[in-house]
Amino acid sequence: MKIITLLPADTYTVNKKSIITEEDKNNILSLYEPIIGPTATSLYFTLLKDIKLFDYFSKDYNHHHLMTIMKCNIENIKLARETLEGVGLIKTYYKEGEPNTYVYELYAPLSPKEFFNNPIFNITLYNNIGKTEYNNLKLEYELPKVNLKDYIEITKPLNLTYKSTSELYNFDVKERNTLDIVLDNNIDFDLLLSSLPKGLIKEKNFSKKTKELIEQLAFIYDLDTLKMVEIIRLVINEKGLIDKDELRKQTRKYYQYNNNGKLPTLIYRTQPEYLKNPQGDNSPLGKIIYMFENTSPYDFLKIKNKGANPTSRDLKLIENLIVDLDMKPAVVNVLIDYVLKKNNNKLNQAFVETIAGQWKRTGIETAKEAMELAKKENNKYNKKLTTTKTKEDKKPVWFNEDIKKEEISTEEQQELEEMLKEFR
Repeated sequence: MKIITLLPADTYTVNKKSIITEEDKNNILSLYEPIIGPTATSLYFTLLKDIKLFDYFSKDYNHHHLMTIMKCNIENIKLARETLEGVGLIKTYYKEGEPNTYVYELYAPLSPKEFFNNPIFNITLYNNIGKTEYNNLKLEYELPKVNLKDYIEITKPLNLTYKSTSELYNFDVKERNTLDIVLDNNIDFDLLLSSLPKGLIKEKNFSKKTKELIEQLAFIYDLDTLKMVEIIRLVINEKGLIDKDELRKQTRKYYQYNNNGKLPTLIYRTQPEYLKNPQGDNSPLGKIIYMFENTSPYDFLKIKNKGANPTSRDLKLIENLIVDLDMKPAVVNVLIDYVLKKNNNKLNQAFVETIAGQWKRTGIETAKEAMELAKKENNKYNKKLTTTKTKEDKKPVWFNEDIKKEEISTEEQQELEEMLKEFR
């Protein structure tokens, strides 16, 4: 795909492709914002406001207009736009020129029922906000049941209520449109079909919706084509059709069986947007916090390993922190950095779990909170180290208070550059 540089002078027009109701706006705030974050949410509503006075098409704007309204730099606006594209709220069209021009098509969000039945949205929301907030949110959208046992329906049909008095002509009507999530094709359906016993299922039974569900489940549970074949064999009914509900159930069971009953791993995910530090801090400390927040624990371990993949033992330890202790990714990254520095580049399980337990009881959820607590408890942690210590007490570069003022030593500057170069 061609790399396109977005510039403030580039112009754009907004095209509203759907009726977007007040309920839709509330759903974006309640259901989508915990996933896409405040910047992408703000961009959606800003584009919607651009179009408000012109019904379904906006006038031409340049991207400096968005930078001014949202108080964001152009890179953050591009990232926010790509986030909206990923969740199906926007389509983007591009034309090269002087300047380049864009068309942004806005779509309505999924209905709450569609959202909670979508395996990607449902699981991602749960992972981002936690069990308590998730259950509270579901209660808001649950339909109350009314007992009609002793009632008789007396509703009149249309033909007994109205008479047709004139001929009506067909015309285009504004409607509500949504976009499906688009995933790269990770499943090879030709291989999948050829791997199933001949005659068990026909290709025509793989409808578009069925294929999309298989792609989504494979994405969520990190399964390849041949693993999906094993599961699909279990869910084909006597008519040669795939039972979609059973497919969801068996995929989840397959994953849990192979992962000690746990939900999909979160070690590849970064800090939720709502827990990130406000952007714009370009000090050395601000850059480190940004790295902690925008790098997954898996990638952070890989950086620490100088590009080598983390060991299965280290991954298991990190997964336990995120799944069992429900620690946020950025907090785990701070913990990794702190322990490696203090413990001679070793992730000692007992040492890690001692610190993690205290941090969890303290209730910290952000990188900044973790860094501050690590500094405060440093002396106490030093006494618990079982490895031989050097005379010089080694500390992470972010322990230096002067780092906020960009007054760090040459050695610390070199260490900071080493930390950040793999992240860029």
